[in-house]
Amino acid sequence: MEKNWMEKNWNEPQIELPNATLVLVLGIISIVGCCCTYGTLGIICGIITIVLAKSATDLYTANPGKYTESSYKNVNAGKICAWIGLIPSILYIVFMIFLVVTLGFAVFTDPNVIYEYFGVESPF
Repeated sequence: MEKNWMEKNWNEPQIELPNATLVLVLGIISIVGCCCTYGTLGIICGIITIVLAKSATDLYTANPGKYTESSYKNVNAGKICAWIGLIPSILYIVFMIFLVVTLGFAVFTDPNVIYEYFGVESPF
């Protein structure tokens, strides 16, 4: 039988949520990854972070007295960072697909292709 909060043994030490620090670190990496790795690292770390954060949040909501509040806050912060990194990463990948579809792969090797496509004089 599960104890309610009044019957809880207050001398029992609270433990950290599993993977709370990992969720926070991967969330931060997803922000950095959206800028530095063409969005791929941001998407990978963001998805992993959201899945791990979901399981940790479910554990905390099932038994909040067992886990420390600071680890729950780390999970929430990591989840927010993951969304902040995931959304721009997805937008960047979609933009790159758009460029390839409209301009071809030459856009990656010659930046003047974009200027020629729009009929603007190149500053280079």
